[in-house]
Amino acid sequence: MGADDKMQNKTEGLVGSAKEKLGSATGDKSMENEGKGEQSKADLKQAGEKVKDAFK
Repeated sequence: MGADDKMQNKTEGLVGSAKEKLGSATGDKSMENEGKGEQSKADLKQAGEKVKDAFK
């Protein structure tokens, strides 16, 4: 765990953001909500990594 996990979480957040924007632009609420969910999941993972780093 470490840099690879942080990079994967950041990528997941960016993909979620892109899905949310694409869903919003096309009127696809399902895709928009999926993107928001992916962003939230990535944010939680990043917060977990920060907590781990704090205890190192």
